[in-house]
Amino acid sequence: MSDFENTVDDLKGKAKEAIGEATGNESLADEGKADQVIAGVKDAVHNAGESIKEAAEQAGESIKDAANKLIGSFKKDDDA
Repeated sequence: MSDFENTVDDLKGKAKEAIGEATGNESLADEGKADQVIAGVKDAVHNAGESIKEAAEQAGESIKDAANKLIGSFKKDDDA
């Protein structure tokens, strides 16, 4: 789920909560609060996934760089 969809869900939850509180509908207010919590959790999971992806990409680049240095050192020995 995208950040935009999570924001929309959060805003829907806030609207439900506000309407529920304004009308005295405790169930609707609680449902709105729950929607906001769910949107927050989804956003946190999405952000964590992005962080993991970035870390994996950085690790891959580091491994690639180290392998290229190692291969380069062998090529220098072959040239001598």
